[in-house]
Amino acid sequence: MSGSPESRNLLDFKGSPRHTLGVEWEIALVDRDSRDLSNSAAEVLEAVGELRAHDGTPQVTKELLRNTVELVSGVHDTVAEAIDDVTGTLRTVRRATDPLGIDLLCAGTHPFAEWSRQQLTRSPHYEELIERTQWWGRQMLIWGVHVHVGLSHQDKVFPILNSLLIQYPHLLALSASSPMWAGVDTGYASNRALMFQQLPTAGLPFQFENWAQFEAFVHDQMKTGVIEQLGGMHWDIRPAPKWGTIEVRVCDGISTRTELRALVALIHCLVVDLDRRLEAGEELPTLPPWHVQENKWRAARYGLDAIVIVDDDSNERLVTEDLDLLLDRLAPTAARLGCADELAMVADIPRRGASYQRQRQVADSSGGDLVAVVDALVAELDT
Repeated sequence: MSGSPESRNLLDFKGSPRHTLGVEWEIALVDRDSRDLSNSAAEVLEAVGELRAHDGTPQVTKELLRNTVELVSGVHDTVAEAIDDVTGTLRTVRRATDPLGIDLLCAGTHPFAEWSRQQLTRSPHYEELIERTQWWGRQMLIWGVHVHVGLSHQDKVFPILNSLLIQYPHLLALSASSPMWAGVDTGYASNRALMFQQLPTAGLPFQFENWAQFEAFVHDQMKTGVIEQLGGMHWDIRPAPKWGTIEVRVCDGISTRTELRALVALIHCLVVDLDRRLEAGEELPTLPPWHVQENKWRAARYGLDAIVIVDDDSNERLVTEDLDLLLDRLAPTAARLGCADELAMVADIPRRGASYQRQRQVADSSGGDLVAVVDALVAELDT
């Protein structure tokens, strides 16, 4: 690559000899009385104190808005370890928030909160983001889950990333939890997915053929001032060279611990399965970018009722039917990774109803009372 030393250093892919896991779970802070969002992250973080993971990574961090804290796991080998880590941190955060009159929930959006009332976290990075993106940046009243999976070499990243985009709609439909925005049902299962892509560096990743193309892209982005650091690329799936991982950021905020466990297992199995097929010499399947884009929209709009494009011959299938085939294919990988039980939980989500469906059911049964929807989200976080 002909880029600067700075960009080359940023792209030094650390590599992981094992398929390690890391989880980032964004949690919303809710006032116990009004059920509106509470801009109290600073007080919560102070009450939590200096909580660090085994590798020195902070376990509870600030986010763009002061109504949010992010729970960050350490580096783990299994789904069970990673989820136990973040749920233990959740209990610690709850001990800090209970005396403050704050409850916790996770969803892609809050059912009725107004974006204009939210306070920004003071940070040069966040302030620069808002200065550049203005109204759209202030609209980012959204939450998600990010899952890191370790890869051994940078040359694996884009073959796996490009193929993983085939399962983008499955992950989004299963996790969709943002049907409402500022008190209105948007008609979408995941309004968050379409809101977030309005940022200039967010949305679907480019399907580069190799790492060298990505290096050239990052050089161009930094030279032209589009980004100042690699973290400024907010793609739905992206490389994380510093950690030697591929980071899957597709999912809406996941509303229950059980669903978190299931979806982390699905992501872990998907990446490991693709990695092993790549090592076996298989050319991994991909979809044209226009099919990937359409699938994202269909999953955001229709959730588990989406009919998705499943191959480059433009064949289609109901996403839940394709999910059944996918889970069967991944079962041996799950057994090797020790997460067979967790992967099996994925099939329970359509049977129970995804979070967007449950939220609408609560709203319908309560005569449109969105406070009741918040109550339900708060109650189910520990399930």
